[in-house]
Amino acid sequence: MSKNIFIFPGQGSQKVGMGKDFYDNDELAHEMVDKASERLDLDFAKLLFEENDKLELTEFTQPAILLVSSIAHALFIKEYKNNPLMALGHSLGEFSALSAVGAIDYLDAIELVHKRGLFMKEACEGINAGMMALIGLSDESVEDITAKQRENGKKVWAANYNCDGQIVVAGNKDDLSSLETIFKEAGAKRALLLNMSVASHCPLLQKAIVPLGEYLEKYIKDSFLAPVVSNATADL
Repeated sequence: MSKNIFIFPGQGSQKVGMGKDFYDNDELAHEMVDKASERLDLDFAKLLFEENDKLELTEFTQPAILLVSSIAHALFIKEYKNNPLMALGHSLGEFSALSAVGAIDYLDAIELVHKRGLFMKEACEGINAGMMALIGLSDESVEDITAKQRENGKKVWAANYNCDGQIVVAGNKDDLSSLETIFKEAGAKRALLLNMSVASHCPLLQKAIVPLGEYLEKYIKDSFLAPVVSNATADL
């Protein structure tokens, strides 16, 4: 039996048409879309496969990505019938990973991340929140620049430490845009505003912690089929 590690994408990877091949060619995928639509009273086929304004809104982006990830996982398991050694995912993808190892039912996870998106949206209301990807700068440089800019009244924080030389900053979108030149003068090869409607992984989301925790307590199970690598600590 082959050894597998399941890795799932996070918010920002959404695209109209994602999952359509699954939906058109597999009864299980069609059924999962229908069940998710019923759970949230939301037409996921329309959200996923037709041009619309909702897919870019975090409360819809998150369940849409998780649903397609769950379908891909379910079809893999149906074909190969083996569980992973471990699972992990980027931000939102950690919820897909939890679902993949049986820690949460995929329909519960879809409702949970829909609520998560709403909590994040509410926390960021009136802030014009956003995120920016930086390539070519060290973590220390980004931390130093953002700390100094916060002293100047800018709402910007180092948020996602993806790998050496690639880090995402979060905060007020106008503040982020105003720092593009500073980042590039410091050596960034690229500074790109992301297609995000919230500022993930920064203090602006403090208000979302308590209500999200209540849903986690409600849905997360005590037993996992395999360990999940934590985004926060990188531990199993």
